[in-house]
Order: sequence, then C-alpha cells, then structure tokens
Amino acid sequence: MFGALGIVVLAALYTFAAAIAPLPAAAAASPAPTKIIQQAVQPAWPSWGSGAIGAVGSAGLIAQHGSTASVPMASMTKTVTALVVLQKKPIATGKSGPTITFTDADEKILQQVWAEDGSWAPVAAGDKLTERQALTAMLLPSANNYARSLAIWAYGSTSAFLRATGAWLTAHGFGHTKVTDASGLDPGSVSSPSDLVGIGKLVLANPVLAGIVSTKSAELPGAGLVHNGNKVLGVAGIDGVKTGWTDQAGHCLLFSAKKTVGGTHVTVVGVVLGAASYDDLWSAVPKLVTSVTSAYRSVTLATATTSFGTYTTAWGQRARLTTTKPASTVVFSDTPVTVTVRSRPVQAAQPGDDLGSVTFHSAGHASITRTLTVTHPVDDPGLGWRMSHPLDLFL
Repeated sequence: MFGALGIVVLAALYTFAAAIAPLPAAAAASPAPTKIIQQAVQPAWPSWGSGAIGAVGSAGLIAQHGSTASVPMASMTKTVTALVVLQKKPIATGKSGPTITFTDADEKILQQVWAEDGSWAPVAAGDKLTERQALTAMLLPSANNYARSLAIWAYGSTSAFLRATGAWLTAHGFGHTKVTDASGLDPGSVSSPSDLVGIGKLVLANPVLAGIVSTKSAELPGAGLVHNGNKVLGVAGIDGVKTGWTDQAGHCLLFSAKKTVGGTHVTVVGVVLGAASYDDLWSAVPKLVTSVTSAYRSVTLATATTSFGTYTTAWGQRARLTTTKPASTVVFSDTPVTVTVRSRPVQAAQPGDDLGSVTFHSAGHASITRTLTVTHPVDDPGLGWRMSHPLDLFL
C-alpha cells in the first residue's frame, strides 16, 4: 500500500514539477550582419577637365573626376566674396539688408574693370541699391566691379577684406583655397574641386544667396536688367550656383540640382572645371547632373514579410522575426546599407512583442532602427510534451 502511495506521490510531484519547469529558451537564428548593395552607376563625366560632386546633408564627396589640385577659380571666387560680406553684413530673413549709396570711388572701380576687360555691371555715383540687390549685381552678370565695391563697403578696404577672407577660409576648413582678390580675375585666387563643393553647400545654406543664384534675371536700380550667366539654370533640375571663366581657369561651373526620390528631396552640389568653351560646359553639365541624380535610388529595407531570423523551439514550433514597421531609404549608386540584427532568447512570445531590433546604416544618412517581433505565437507546448521530455526540462 505504501509503495503504491509513494508512486502516486512521486507521479504527482513529477507532474507538478513538469508543469512549472521553465521551458528551454529558443534563440533566433539571425543572419550575420550583412549589406544591401545596389548596382553601381557611373557619373557621366566629360572627357576633359576635373570636377567633384557632393550632396547637401552628407559629408565629403560622392564622386570625383580628374585632378584634385587647387586651380584658379575665376568668378566662382564671388561666392566666397558673397559669404564673407554676409558674415560682416548679414541680411535678416525676408529682408534686403541696408541701402548702399555708391560713390565716385565705385565709378573708378568700374573704370578699372573696363581697363582689365573684366565682366561688369553699370554703376554711377549716387546710385542706391540694397545689399541684396548689390549681391545680385555681383552674382548674376558676374560683375567684377560690384565684387570689389561690396568688399570695400563691408570691410573698409580690400586688404581688410582679404584678411577676413583668409580667416573665414581657415575657420571653415577650406585649406586648399586662397583668395587674392574679390572678383576672381587674379589667377592667385585658387581652390580645389572638393573645397568648391563645400563652398557651394554654404551658398545654398544661406537663404539670401540661394534665392539669388537660382534667379534667371533681375531689374536693378542703376544697373538695369541683369541676366544670370548660368545658361543651364532650370535644365535637369539645376538651380545654381556660379559660372567662372579666365584664360587660366578655363570655363567652369559650380552647380546645384534638386531631385525628389521616394519622397526624399536630394540636393547635389558639384563643380566642373577647365572646359574649353561655355558650349562644352552647357553640353556636359546637364548630362552629368542627370546621371548623378538618376543614381539615387529608393531602397526598400524591410516589409512585413522580410525575415530577419527564425525562432525554433525544442517542441517543434517555428516563428519568423520581422519588423513592426516597414523601412526604406535613399542611397547613391552602390552605397552599401549595413544590416545589423539583435534579438533575445524567448520561451514564449506573441506577435507585437518587442524581441530585438534591426538597424540599417548607410554613409551620409542617420541610422534607421526597427523593432523586431514574431509573425506567429511561440506558445507553451502543453503538459503532455513537458511530461514526455524530462531531459529538455531538467537538464
């Protein structure tokens, strides 16, 4: 009798122990960190000259062509002049800045520019322009006289302007750029393709200058109707920035262009240097811009059906890990997206439970992280399995 009773007690104890014993945890078999890579696209660089392209919001360059050396930058120098003038004489948002009254000294500057056979715009003693209008006269028709007049107006003298410009270039890390005059006619004003891309980004970041360089023409007091020298403005999404030409520099264009990809606005900034003629420049740049903006792709990173691992239990259940929300990003050409999966062991789980994360990272973009969950429940196997698998429960 006591033996039978002992068996009953032991059976009851075993049943109770099996019912409450912790289940062996199922660890997700996650893929090793991997990469998503699209097919490479080569920018349509011209066969001549040099150049570089970057993107607003991304450090560094996305493409480069030819020499990386500093070369004369001609009238692209005026973008630096504009930025340095605005450092000293900033214009509030929605305003036009102070009124500048031009004098006999500005007429003499115009006469000097005539003698040099440089680009110019009319000015006469007594003319009154706002700072924004004067910047427009400098940037659209690339008037050398307005560049020199603005530098002196803002800093008191050309030498003071050049000292301020040197300090400004150092502060912004443009170590391959040197400015020896406000207009860029002096071949001593030089820059590298990489620095020019950085300077172009700063122009676009300034609302006043971004508005000016995207304008095709403007009516100005004294100067009359002036036209933008950038003849491809509006072509292939091009909305800036500045032309340049001297015998030493050749024909050049610092450009920007916008495109919307997958709901994301992409702005590229680039420069092409050393064209033999403006015709060559106007032909090459739109092709280059189209090839670059077309290389931006919207990439789907995760959907409700994308698997990032599988939980397999000792009692035969399987459940895939997937994201709670879809994810996508925009990449340039074959820029890789690194995928990193982190998950935790589970004994039971339901769809919607936070079971880990997947993180996507590509150069120039903030990382995207999504929570991982299961597509099907991971349930308790029941008392029958528990009692028939003591080794899984107790060892």
